[in-house]
Amino acid sequence: MNYLDIDTLAQTPLAKQPFEHVIIPNFVPREAFRNVVADFPTVPGAGSHPPAELDIRGHFAELIRELHGDAFRKAVEQKFDVDLTGRPTMYTVRGFLRKKDGAIHTDSTTKIITVLLYLNEDWDHDGGRLRLLKNGTDLDDYVAEVPPVNGTLLVFRRSDNSWHGHKPYEGRRRAIQFNWVTEAKVVAKEQSRHRLSTRIKKIKNFFAPAA
Repeated sequence: MNYLDIDTLAQTPLAKQPFEHVIIPNFVPREAFRNVVADFPTVPGAGSHPPAELDIRGHFAELIRELHGDAFRKAVEQKFDVDLTGRPTMYTVRGFLRKKDGAIHTDSTTKIITVLLYLNEDWDHDGGRLRLLKNGTDLDDYVAEVPPVNGTLLVFRRSDNSWHGHKPYEGRRRAIQFNWVTEAKVVAKEQSRHRLSTRIKKIKNFFAPAA
């Protein structure tokens, strides 16, 4: 089973405005999508969670394996005319949003390419739809809005003007963030930071009163 539609990525033109990006609906084929969603790991709350703190298994693990594969890397390299050979990768998993999430930002300078893969079966909410913005101040001045559903893929090159954000939403929203970064110590630092946050959430959940 193929978990990523790499051929469509290769055939989709690179958008240049407001910054270099590509958006592909249904990047995870329908049957694979259903299986991946069924194996989506349990996360202990909002925020980004590193794989070391989660039960990564089954079809979800196979999708992650393809994200790390040479075929996907080469397709991204060709699309963005960038050499990612030897560049470290990292990924985190998100399962929920808080109302405070979605503030406008460009991503850190240590990130070269950002990949977002959305694994929600439907989305009827105004909030939580990532917008690619023309500036760093106006959430309504956008070129594209990404529905976080059905294996939609967003890939963009991080730059000083890669502004993005979304309107507030609180609740379940499943996504994977995958990055190529500048050096290995970035991975160690970021994964350590997220690992501590996830462990704190697990402890809070353990002591929380039953509903």
